[in-house]
Amino acid sequence: MTLPVHWVPSLAGVRPGQPVTVEGDEAHHAVVVRRLRAGERVVLTDGLGTSVTGTVAETGKRSLVVTVEEVASQERPQPSFTVVQALPKGDRGELAVEVLTEIGVSTVVPWAAARSVAVWRGDRAAKALARWRSTSREAAKQARRSWFPEVHDLAATGEVSDRVAGAALAVVLHEEAGTPLATVEVPDHGEVVVVVGPEGGLTDDEVAAFTAAGGHAVRLGSEVLRTSTAGVAAVSALLARSPRWR
Repeated sequence: MTLPVHWVPSLAGVRPGQPVTVEGDEAHHAVVVRRLRAGERVVLTDGLGTSVTGTVAETGKRSLVVTVEEVASQERPQPSFTVVQALPKGDRGELAVEVLTEIGVSTVVPWAAARSVAVWRGDRAAKALARWRSTSREAAKQARRSWFPEVHDLAATGEVSDRVAGAALAVVLHEEAGTPLATVEVPDHGEVVVVVGPEGGLTDDEVAAFTAAGGHAVRLGSEVLRTSTAGVAAVSALLARSPRWR
């Protein structure tokens, strides 16, 4: 049986035989929603490469103590994949974050593209970003990831260009591009950046800025995908040609 996975802020220095306490909302979910009880086994992860398997020693309404049995550490996967996601409308942003997390993306950067319908400002921005981060954390637990993705603050086009410039490979999804994504060579190490535009498409200025920074404008195929699904399709195609999926 697959063991439930729960998150703790840190597992640094934890060894077998030691207790680890889970508190707050995470413990409430484990005890009240999942109904974990003393004697059951569970996996804890810090989302930073370390996970432990152990047995529940005691529970409270908002606390859970686990006795560690095994400790496992995993190196950060290479190459890493970053998706710059133009803001979609409605809940499609959370959908994009969920599936990108499930397939192994390391970083998600929300981007205020020129043609994005959704606008993040003030309290709305803070709430939307919190939803993206919560969605990513829950999807990472479901996917049993040792490394959780980072969901960055909202980026402007200039910041995206800087990220493109520093990448080992950067591809910009563009339906009018002449180069197929399938012809792009994927590096074994470093950061691979995938830029996903909004439903209305990229502007000429955005494409020019990203290609000037070293990005490659590419097309996925003859079909035009929605912004919430284009990223996962592109990253999957690249992962299939990387050491991570070989």
